[in-house]
Order: sequence, then C-alpha cells, then structure tokens
Amino acid sequence: MPYLKIQTNLPHDDNTRQNFLKKASAAVASELGKPESYVMVAFDPVIPMMFAGKDAPCAFMELKSIGLPESKTTALSKSLCNLIESELGIPSARSYIEFSDAPRAMWGWDRKTF
Repeated sequence: MPYLKIQTNLPHDDNTRQNFLKKASAAVASELGKPESYVMVAFDPVIPMMFAGKDAPCAFMELKSIGLPESKTTALSKSLCNLIESELGIPSARSYIEFSDAPRAMWGWDRKTF
C-alpha cells in the first residue's frame, strides 16, 4: 500500500535506477513498519525540472500510504533525502517530498479496497 514516486532531472543509468529502487523500497518498508511485499516504488524517466530558479540536479518525491502517520514524516524525510543524496548525488536541500495519507476505501488492490 505505500507508494513512492521519484522524479528528477538527473540522468541515471539502468543499474543506478534499479539499485535505488531496491534501497528506496526497503527504506519505505522499514520506516513505515510495513511488509516490503506491499511497497511500490516508481522512478520516472528524466524530466526537465527547475528548483530555486536553477536547473541543477533536484528531485521531487511523493509518498502515499494508508494510515501514514504525521509522526513518521520527519524520519521518512530524513531517510529519503539521505538516500537521494547518497545514491544519486542530489543534495537534500534540492529535494521536496509530498506525504499523503490515503483513506482505505480509496486504495484498491487485488479487486478490492483495503
């Protein structure tokens, strides 16, 4: 049920992308205390982006999850920003994260909702 979407203007090769996806999936599962079997992570192809009037490397992440507690967003922000910085070289100050708590009835899976 957790879904993390990553967008960046930084080119990345297939190997970098796959390694990042694996680490991001594990980090989201760990921080939320949910089984990784429910975690989905998407890494968009490179898109034109500007942040603070500059086209230097930057990232935007969206994390949606059922029952996402506000009390976990600070730790999630730290974990995801550290991951973006260490794996992709994008400074954490050039990343935004949008957190969304999805109502159970608005999240479908396996022909039903949660």
